[in-house]
Amino acid sequence: MRGDSVWETEIGDGFRKHAIESGINLGVGIGLKVFGGRTDHDIALGDIHIGTMLTRTVGKGHFYSGNFELLGQFFGGEQFNHHTAYVIGAAPVIRYNFATGSHLVPFVDGGVGATLTEIRQPDLSTSFEFNVQVGVGLHWFFKPNMAATMEGRWLHLSNAGLDHPNQGVNTSVVMVGLDWFF
Repeated sequence: MRGDSVWETEIGDGFRKHAIESGINLGVGIGLKVFGGRTDHDIALGDIHIGTMLTRTVGKGHFYSGNFELLGQFFGGEQFNHHTAYVIGAAPVIRYNFATGSHLVPFVDGGVGATLTEIRQPDLSTSFEFNVQVGVGLHWFFKPNMAATMEGRWLHLSNAGLDHPNQGVNTSVVMVGLDWFF
């Protein structure tokens, strides 16, 4: 292993502890009328993120072999159906990157954070909202430290009952982007 490699051994065999990831994604979300939401909120969304691998590769020799990572994610976008409304937010995200031994590295992640938005009636009532998100994705490493990324993410916005209405905004988002690893 080279001293400057982001990998413990070879590409896809697991990241070294404290390797850094930074990236940018763009995508579109299709609104869903679920969990009480009355309107479908379609959103164009972008994010920037930076994170670090919290662990060496765990579960070596098993199908779940991989690394835990902590990301700081900042996102923004615009609702584009019914009426336009901005959405900006931030969240810490825990990600698990699977060590596959190949250039394709799948991951799962989830986070909870804070959001500001103009989206209102009939589903939201306040500018301040919480965001909850979960996702699955895939990094394709076309260089040892650079990957094209695709992710499917479920994004929920709600004020946790601080004011009414609080039906929530639920959006299924597909994101594509580039990630750099150091």
